[in-house]
Amino acid sequence: MNINFTKYADGLVPAIVQDASTKKVLMMGFMNQAAVDATISLNKVTFFSRSKNRLWTKGEESGNSLHYISMALDCDQDSLLIQANPVGPVCHTGADTCWGAKNKK
Repeated sequence: MNINFTKYADGLVPAIVQDASTKKVLMMGFMNQAAVDATISLNKVTFFSRSKNRLWTKGEESGNSLHYISMALDCDQDSLLIQANPVGPVCHTGADTCWGAKNKK
């Protein structure tokens, strides 16, 4: 997979996470090559946290993890679609998705 990490100034690419079973869009985060490598080796979705300035594996504090299934690169090679199986709610609000009912206005 030839991901273009140079397109954005920070060297990160957006990564959309989708539930592998229901196909619901769960969340969006950012990845660098180290996050991609960690996701594949740990079988848990790992992002680069811009606020923490480090790799962050989803669920490392909450226990609500994302078990990695697959990864696809878009046609411009600058964003990822990740299929995962969630364990627990995904959003920090407690909703199963960051686009869940608790977030509707």
